[in-house]
Amino acid sequence: PFHLVDPSPWPIVAFMGALSLTIGGVMFMHNYSGGGQLLSLGVITVLYVMGIWWRDIIREAASEGQHTSVVQEGLRLGMILFIVSEVMFFFAFFWAFFTSSLTPVFNIGGVWPPVGIEVISPWGLPLLNTILLLSSGATVTWAHHAIVGGLKQEAQTSLYLTLTFAIYFTTFQFLEYIEAPFSISDGVY
Repeated sequence: PFHLVDPSPWPIVAFMGALSLTIGGVMFMHNYSGGGQLLSLGVITVLYVMGIWWRDIIREAASEGQHTSVVQEGLRLGMILFIVSEVMFFFAFFWAFFTSSLTPVFNIGGVWPPVGIEVISPWGLPLLNTILLLSSGATVTWAHHAIVGGLKQEAQTSLYLTLTFAIYFTTFQFLEYIEAPFSISDGVY
């Protein structure tokens, strides 16, 4: 009942793409010549491998019938473990934030926010981004229920709405990072 994976070039190609993406990103951020091109090559390679690898997985499941119930259970367990790892990742970020804000250390002045940091108002763009993020969660839940109910048109509409919210959220987040009066090098805040 288990699926034995055929030999595939995609893991090594994905590794090379991720490596060139990482090295190119560092080179680009430090203004080395060729950094932008290497970064672009890495992004294109990773996106290409994602598409081709997913195509192979879909082919294995749909036309070759290699995804038995045992394999599907393993895929579900893998996704659950991935989501749990993401929850732990965010938990660590929130832990660090609350530790820094509730008990600020002496090297940031013993106050929160640190001395000299101009705080962004939470009632402007951060509030809009929060609304967009929560709305995208609601629309993707709507899409899930439409898919389960067999309502294809409703599922497509809600997924397009989710994608629209995601694009706006990402754009506004990018603008917020650009316009912020502080950077990551200014301290823990």
